[in-house]
Amino acid sequence: MADSKSILVTGGAGYLGSILVPALLDGGHKVTVLDSFLFRQVSLAHVCAHPNFDVVRGDARSEDVLKPLLKSADVVIPLAALVGAPLCDADMLAATSTNRDAVLTLVRLLSREQRIMMPVTNSGYGIGETGKFCTEETPLRPISLYGRTKVEAEAAVLERGNALSFRLATVFGMAPRMRIDLLVNDFVHRAVNDRAVVLFEPHFKRNYIHIRDVARAFLHGLDRFETMKDRPYNVGLSDANLSKWELCAVIARHLPKFVYLEAPIGEDPDKRDYIVSNERIEATGYKPAFSLDDGIRELIKGYRMLRNGLYSNV
Repeated sequence: MADSKSILVTGGAGYLGSILVPALLDGGHKVTVLDSFLFRQVSLAHVCAHPNFDVVRGDARSEDVLKPLLKSADVVIPLAALVGAPLCDADMLAATSTNRDAVLTLVRLLSREQRIMMPVTNSGYGIGETGKFCTEETPLRPISLYGRTKVEAEAAVLERGNALSFRLATVFGMAPRMRIDLLVNDFVHRAVNDRAVVLFEPHFKRNYIHIRDVARAFLHGLDRFETMKDRPYNVGLSDANLSKWELCAVIARHLPKFVYLEAPIGEDPDKRDYIVSNERIEATGYKPAFSLDDGIRELIKGYRMLRNGLYSNV
C-alpha cells in the first residue's frame, strides 16, 4: 500500500476518471478533480460526500487554473483529452491543445519532485508486423491525429522524468460516464439492441482491457512508482489480442442471436492493426482481474439500463 498522496486528476469526470477517482479515494489518497464537464456528466456525484475529494470546474489547458491546484499535488494524472480518432478529427485544434499542449504546460509548471502518471493509447503502434508482438521498444507509428498527440505528450512526460506512462489497450466496461463508442462497448450495444453488426476489415487485430483493470494499473504504479518510473508500460489482456471477427464470436457466445457479417465494400477509418505484449507490466506483478467475458456480461446488464436513443419515441 502506497503512502497517502495528494493527487490532481485532470479530466477526472470522464469515462476512466469516473472509475479511477473512487478507486484512488478507496486507496486512502486525497484527490482533486479538474474537469470542464463538457458532457454535462454527474459521474462523480457518488464521491462528493468523501472528505478527501474535491472538484474544480475549469479548463486543463489554462495555466491560471492549473497553478494553484499544482501547489499541493504530489502526483498529477492527466486524463483530460479528446479521446478517439473521430472526435479528434472533428476538432483538430481542441485535440492538439488538450491532448498535447496541456500536457506540455504541466511538464513546464511541475517541480522535479512532483510525479506524473500518464495514460496514452497503444494505437501509437499503428499497423504492426503480422504475427509480431508490439513491445514498448517497438517504433511508434501513429496513423491518426489522436495517436500522434498522445505519442508526443508521452515523449515529453518521459523525457522530463519522474513519470511513467500506461499505453492502454482498447478499454471496455461499464462506468458512470459511459462511452458506447469504444469497440467492445459498441459491438455489445449493437448485439443487444440491433442483434447485428456489419464489419469493415474484420481481420484487423487489437488488444483490449477492462476499465477497472486500468484503474488497478494506476494504483499498482503508485505503489511501485520508484521501481517502475521513467518507462512506458503496455496495459492489456494478454489473452485478448483479437480481430474484430474474433471479438464478435466471443460476444455471440453470450448473445446467440447476434449476427455479424463482413461488408463487401468500404473501409474502417481506424486503420489500427497490431498485437501487443504486456510482459513488461506483468513482470512487475500486475495481472488483470477482469476478462473479456466478464466485461461482456457486465455490458449486457448495463445496456438493459442504458438506452442510447435520446431522441427516439420508444
